Amino acid sequence: MEICFANRRVLITGGLGFIGSNLAHRLVGLGAEVVLVDSLVPEYGGNLFNVEGIQNRVRINISDVRDEHSIAYLVQGQDYLFNLAGQTSHMDSMADPFADLEINCRAQLSILEACRKHNPGIKIVFASTRQLYGKPDRLPVDEAHLLRPVDVNGINKMAGEWYHILYNNVYGIRACALRLTNTYGPRMRIKDARQTFLGVWLRLIAQGKPFEVWGGEQLRDFTYVDDAVDALLLAALRDEANGEVFNLGGLSVLSLTALADLLLEVAGAGEYAVHEFPADRKRIDIGDYYADDRRIKERLGWEPKVAEREGLTRTLAYYQTHLKSYL
Repeated sequence: MEICFANRRVLITGGLGFIGSNLAHRLVGLGAEVVLVDSLVPEYGGNLFNVEGIQNRVRINISDVRDEHSIAYLVQGQDYLFNLAGQTSHMDSMADPFADLEINCRAQLSILEACRKHNPGIKIVFASTRQLYGKPDRLPVDEAHLLRPVDVNGINKMAGEWYHILYNNVYGIRACALRLTNTYGPRMRIKDARQTFLGVWLRLIAQGKPFEVWGGEQLRDFTYVDDAVDALLLAALRDEANGEVFNLGGLSVLSLTALADLLLEVAGAGEYAVHEFPADRKRIDIGDYYADDRRIKERLGWEPKVAEREGLTRTLAYYQTHLKSYL
């Protein structure tokens, strides 16, 4: 898998964000020529510190995926596009649904049109979300489960995902989608819960402060970012992925209180309190969720490797060292 990216030209939208920057670090190590596109809009997670150590080995373009003229230029000549840019906050999508529509839906169509017109040979991997499923009818959730989003973000991400599959099926632009779930690790946004509640927990632990667990009994699975990067690279390289959607999962299923206990154990200190779900968030909570990820395992040979204890240990160590750069 690795030698296939040497001297390959790769474009990453959302490239200064959490997953995009981790992917960039890996691709630079594999010898790829990497261009990162990021708007650096404060609410969306881009952080220049995320490319510390490789900033002179990537090209950074501060641009918004909503700027179709910029995207039309940037896709030209690229071998791969990892389309990771997006508005991730479920609450923000409810407060400002039109901004979410522009970023997660209309901009995705613009990106695909740019590829159709200017680079139809490109391979695209789209970062989708388990939020498309809504409240599960059955567990674990496989890709055949009904799509029933519970918020504006989920509806727009669903449209964005299916634009990619449509352009694969109709125009032959090779594209696939990975439905991510609770991805965590170094370089994620921790100053608020716009990306993940776990980021807030980690920040407060690193600051020596208690954190809150809402509900607590909800079951979740978690994907360490290095494992998610493995899946993105496999999906890019394998033609078996074209036109497909794949769930990503983790090595185990934990309740939120079990995860909180594990985090305290890893940190060797700290405390948390369990609270009722806030009313505004409870309306869009999906309850228990964990993925059936057999499809990507069987078709692409992907396997998660990093268990939660190891992943939390690595992540906490990162923020204890670099906390100021993420506040």
